[in-house]
Amino acid sequence: MLQFTEREIIICRDVDELNRKAAEQFVALAGAANARRGRFAVALSGGSTPTALYALLVSAEYRNRLDWSRVHLFWGDERCVPPDHPESNFRMVQESLLSKVEIPRENIHRMAGEKDPQAAAADYENELRRFFSPPQDGVPRFDLIYLGLGEDGHTASLFPGTAALSENQHWVTVAYVERLQAHRLTLTLPVINAAAQITFLVSGKSKRAIVKQLLGADVDSSILPAAKVSPTDGRLTWLITQDAAEEIPA
Repeated sequence: MLQFTEREIIICRDVDELNRKAAEQFVALAGAANARRGRFAVALSGGSTPTALYALLVSAEYRNRLDWSRVHLFWGDERCVPPDHPESNFRMVQESLLSKVEIPRENIHRMAGEKDPQAAAADYENELRRFFSPPQDGVPRFDLIYLGLGEDGHTASLFPGTAALSENQHWVTVAYVERLQAHRLTLTLPVINAAAQITFLVSGKSKRAIVKQLLGADVDSSILPAAKVSPTDGRLTWLITQDAAEEIPA
């Protein structure tokens, strides 16, 4: 494990080790949050890497180590599709996690991708306000936010060159991704950076080049959205498989 002042980088042998380290972190953070105030609020990531993690959390090995009645699940971003659509982040979590464990319905806070994008973003921001009840001019403070990493440096649905990157008034916004010809819903950087713990989950050889860029000494945060992730009062952890980390500078 390599230690940095502002971030922790953990290189894992493979995806299995990455998932186990993430699961142990999830259990530890949930226990600490429940002890402090009786609930654990986590924003989930979409994409392929977290799917096996969510399945592991509800396996026999981990399921009973968590008080699921106190776990509140949110989403960091969502595609603007119905919840049963194959590309829905909610559907992925439904199939890998929610269908295998009992969680109170009121603890599942999904983004309504089937709605008009602007209306869905406003509704989700109101949901965050109701749940977190932050002080005036404050922002929600998640106990844990999971983030993925795209080969172009995007994270959540904060893509290079999009207006969503500079949004600092709203907690949830709509990102239009030109190359995908699609709208996305996403938490904004002020909310992400307010989290107590942010954990990137990164795997695969295809991420090698972008990992090298992001973890190098001269990373350009004006180009790479993931480089803008920097907790204001929290911890940042990178869980990276060996095949994705082979070109990280010494």
